Amino acid sequence: MISVPRLYPIVDAAFFSTTEDSVVFAGELVAGGCTLLQYRDKSGHARIMLEHARALKSGLGGTVKLIMNDRADLCLIAEFDGVHVGQDDLSPESVRRIIGADRWLGVSTHNPEQLKEADLTSADYLAIGPVFSTTSKDRPDPVVGLEGVRRARQLTRKPLVAIGGITRANAPSVIEAGADSVAVISDLLRAPRKSAEEFFRVLR
Repeated sequence: MISVPRLYPIVDAAFFSTTEDSVVFAGELVAGGCTLLQYRDKSGHARIMLEHARALKSGLGGTVKLIMNDRADLCLIAEFDGVHVGQDDLSPESVRRIIGADRWLGVSTHNPEQLKEADLTSADYLAIGPVFSTTSKDRPDPVVGLEGVRRARQLTRKPLVAIGGITRANAPSVIEAGADSVAVISDLLRAPRKSAEEFFRVLR
């Protein structure tokens, strides 16, 4: 079974005006102790996504595990280390056939039924959320709260990543509720290195 680090940063292209900005941001996160990053771009422009992904791969070298959001094809082309898919993307098993056995596969879930279903797949880790209200998605699913995390913990033995509105202030309570890791976007945007270091401090 894989081991997911306590902090799972998401580099969301929507927050950066240039590719260089996103690479600098990611580099700061790595300097702050991050060993895993997910690259997310919901714009749907495959060529731009690939350009960004390759820049991240080139800029970070082998210092960090890189996960591609949604796109198994771009994961392979950019030589990323895994893919994370949602409920509306390719099925986990379809993705697994594309990426092979060695790359990581994560699946987002939003309720017990989805989590039970994902638990039966070859996914390496499962995500549950949104735990709290979030501004980083246009149409977020209903908030599951800490109780949703506790319930999810009872339903799977796979590594569990909590996502949605998680900050340095509430992250410890999410880990206490049973999550192995917290996925974060917004609370890393300002002073990313310092923010990452503070997350690791509160998540010990």
